[in-house]
Amino acid sequence: MPGHFEPVPGGGAAVALDEVEISIIRSLAVQLLELIGPGPGGEVSDDPLAELFAEGPSEPPADPVLHRLFPDAYGGPGAPEGRAAQDEFQAHSAEFRRFTENDLRAGKRDDALAVVRSLDGLGPVAGAGAVLQLTPEDSVRWMRALNDLRLAIGTRLDITDEEDTDLLYRLPDEDPRKPMVMAYLWLGGLQETLVETLLP
Repeated sequence: MPGHFEPVPGGGAAVALDEVEISIIRSLAVQLLELIGPGPGGEVSDDPLAELFAEGPSEPPADPVLHRLFPDAYGGPGAPEGRAAQDEFQAHSAEFRRFTENDLRAGKRDDALAVVRSLDGLGPVAGAGAVLQLTPEDSVRWMRALNDLRLAIGTRLDITDEEDTDLLYRLPDEDPRKPMVMAYLWLGGLQETLVETLLP
């Protein structure tokens, strides 16, 4: 079990984590929460119906990581060329973002919070570490959160395709990106084994 998730009887997954690994994952999840930000208005609404119909932003986020986590729904490679077509795609993207981004942000917040709460539930960890056991529902939340963390780190590392990933393995130890690269690759391994536990 060390370093990878394994299925547990009755569904869910388990992984052995040491104190440093727990600290890294928790810190990254908290940073992701800070980046995503609070919900509309910065606090929980007393009126769930009003929150349901609250409009989100229509402009894409300026931060490249947030733009990767909340991409435009229209346009990009394969979009028709020409100013009129691009303007139309931009208008559709703005409208789509206005009615979906708040929900997407809430979902990503919930997933990152599930990671933090799971790790905090382990209590003080020292020495050999602890075994984290996840329910099937928490396994799915963890899978999505690990994906978001990798997207965030990958964006900061400017990874756009598989060739970029191959180059990461050859970075010299003195490269300042090395710790982030190691986290990116390690989280990828965790995510892959977690996905395997969810397969029928």
